[in-house]
Formats: sequence, structure tokens, C-alpha cells
Amino acid sequence: MTVSAKPRKGMNRIQFQPGLSLAEFLAAFGTEAACARALRRARWPSGFVCARCDHDHASRFRRFGQIYWQCSGCHAQTSLRAGTVFASSKLPLRTWFLALYLLTHSKNGLSALALKRHLGVCYRSAWRMKHKLMQAMTDREAGRQLGGIVQIDDAYLGGKLPGGKPGRGSENKRPFLIAVETDTEGHPGCAVIVPVPTFNKKAVEDWGKAHLVAGAEVYSDGLGAFRAVIDQDHAHTVIVAETRKAACEADGARWVNVVLGNLKRSLDGTHHAFHFFKYADRYLGEAAWRFNRRIHLKALIPRLLVAAARCKPQSERALRAVPVFSPC
Repeated sequence: MTVSAKPRKGMNRIQFQPGLSLAEFLAAFGTEAACARALRRARWPSGFVCARCDHDHASRFRRFGQIYWQCSGCHAQTSLRAGTVFASSKLPLRTWFLALYLLTHSKNGLSALALKRHLGVCYRSAWRMKHKLMQAMTDREAGRQLGGIVQIDDAYLGGKLPGGKPGRGSENKRPFLIAVETDTEGHPGCAVIVPVPTFNKKAVEDWGKAHLVAGAEVYSDGLGAFRAVIDQDHAHTVIVAETRKAACEADGARWVNVVLGNLKRSLDGTHHAFHFFKYADRYLGEAAWRFNRRIHLKALIPRLLVAAARCKPQSERALRAVPVFSPC
């Protein structure tokens, strides 16, 4: 008897697509050598290239059980992990690859505590691994621009601290903008989810310069700051409705509210709480990275591996530092 792999009529084809099973993952990346080969392909897809002088020839040698490449041009030496998020880590690549698999194939992501239990490492190691990989995701999303019809909304991460200020003035809240592009038939494409310093005209102007392509048409609620996109020659439509529910379900706002609702439920259910001001960039970057690659689940590990290979090494001090706020 043959069972069809196609989703039944009425099922969401993206949601019910086959991903990479655990058995397939172990068959492809179950050994240290297989992981090293995959990382080498991700870092140097066309062969070795020196990070210092771009020379494409090198000699290889082994020292203390590790393989090094010495550039034939400038004689700089490098290892496979150097210059990537895996740099300075003493954990096997197999452990890192399992982290890649767990973070990309969990529907709502994975907390550092859950990652610790799955990998059998200490919490501090799991926290570093998760934040390094989230930083790689965030870096890949930094230059994302949206076109066509763009639905945009304002939102906050976090809530009131005990004894702190209530409402929008809370020290535990981080404002962010979320935008989803749709085609002429109303189908969602990519999303941009980034923190902003506040919801004023200057912040929206900076956001628009960074994340809107020329000719994009913007739909938003009545927040006055969103009118800043008009000064950048974008058509702007304000959604007007009698009730909040009707406004969320309007044609120009439906998808941004769907994605925002899924984002908040995912963060609340998976992480419960984190330092919203310090780490919002990475958690929102991870959410955007996952959403924008939802159509091809089997490609998530190779794509995150490329991002990790191209991301600069991150020390724990850098990971835990209070960020210098970037408006876009």
C-alpha cells in the first residue's frame, strides 16, 4: 500500500510540507568528518579563498590533530572554524550541527534550557550556541527590503517590571516594527521584524530607507508616524475600521497581524521571558529568518550553515553587551 506524501485538500501546503527527518539528518551529518565537509562547502563553495588577501591557493597541514590551511599568497594560516561562529568552541561540530537541526526544525524555536537538555551540555554553552546562531540569522536579515504591497504595524516586546513604569513607558518594553509584503493576490511573501528607538517620524523614515524598495505601497493603521513613508514617495493607505478586530482582519492588515500574533505566541510559549531590551534584535531576527525561509524546510540547515560560516566570531562579552541602538 502506497501512502501519498501530498497534503490533503484544504491543508496548508507550506505548513504540511516534509522537512528533514531526524533519521535523514543523522545519515547526512552523523559523523565529525561529514560535518567538516559540509562546513567546508558552506565556507568555501568554490574552493579555498584567503580571508586576508583573497588568494585561492593554499597548502594544508595538520597540527595538534587539527587541519590548517596556509595561504600561498600571504602565508596566513587559518582553520576551518576560524572566522566563523564556531571559532574558539571546543564542542564537536556534530554537537553544533545538532543544534542547527533542533533550532531550525522546532516549529516555534527552542529555548537555551531545552537546547541544553537535548545536547547534553551546560546551560552557559547552550546559551552561547543559541545566541551565536541567532546572531548569524539576524545578520542575514539585516539588509532585507520589501516591495509590492507592504503591511506594517507597531508593537512591543515585554511587559511591566515589578515596581516599574506601566504602559508604553515600561523599562522592560522594546518597541519594534513588523512588516509583511504581499502580492497583488494577497499572498504573503517576506517579512521584516526589527526594533526601533521609538514610534516617531524619524524612526519610520530610517526604517523605510533601509527596508522599503522604490515603489512599495504601504498599508498601516492610523499611527501618525507612518505618514513618513509619503515623504519617500511611497503610496500610503490608512486602514480605518469600526472595531479593533475588523481592523486586524482588513485586507491591508490581515497578514501582518497573523505574523505578529504567531510571533508573540511563539516567544511567550517557548521562552516565557528574556531580557527584552538587550536581546530583542536577535529574537526578532531569528523569527524573521525562520518566516522568510518557511517554504523550503529541507534547505534550512544548509542555509543556516552558510550564515554561520559568514558571521564574524562572537565572544560572550559581545553577546551579553547592551547594544548600541541601530535605528534600522
